[in-house]
Amino acid sequence: MDRKQYFEELHIALTREGFTSQPEQDELLPVEWDGLPLCRITADGGVRYWQEDVATPERERACERATDLACTVREYMTLLEQAPPLQAQSLTGDYRLLADFNGAVLAAHPTRLGVQFVTWGWSFDRTGLNQGNYFQENYVGAKQDFAIRAGLISKQLIFNQEQLVEIYRCCSDTLDAGFDLTAEQEKCIRSVQEQIAIAAPDALERIREQEQHPMEPYNQEPIL
Repeated sequence: MDRKQYFEELHIALTREGFTSQPEQDELLPVEWDGLPLCRITADGGVRYWQEDVATPERERACERATDLACTVREYMTLLEQAPPLQAQSLTGDYRLLADFNGAVLAAHPTRLGVQFVTWGWSFDRTGLNQGNYFQENYVGAKQDFAIRAGLISKQLIFNQEQLVEIYRCCSDTLDAGFDLTAEQEKCIRSVQEQIAIAAPDALERIREQEQHPMEPYNQEPIL
């Protein structure tokens, strides 16, 4: 895969998430967070860092997020390089076919603002596309939508971001409530939180924001 294109796309993805990337140095992409050096990303999606640069839990989580982004961008840029053009009636522009299964399509659209993603359903004669779901730069969301539309996974098995935040909060309340939990139960609950932190990395920030700006209690008195 072209290193220059990969780093350009990764720069866009990192910027969206609040990171700052510096010009390429020695075939590595330096990444900063909160104004300080954080890590360096290799052309194959690997991440290198000095231990002192990730010495706090916040910076460690930031490095984990940068690592996830590097892997995600590496994945779809590799697929994009190999993908054939998507051809269908009334479709214009540069769309690449990433996946095609059971009447569902996952496509990528390179733009100057980064690669964008969309899912469609084929028409009955496979000449046209319909019911497009556009995900902008959300590759993970587009993959999930494709899996559901293609019948690879049931929609009932997927939790949205709001549900994940509430599940995380309930786990925290359970751990903090002083219940007589077994070691196995506590380990299971913490593993749920760890999994949610990966699936919804902004869960903790959203919970803190909600705690700082709690919703007003619902007024059940009738309004005359």
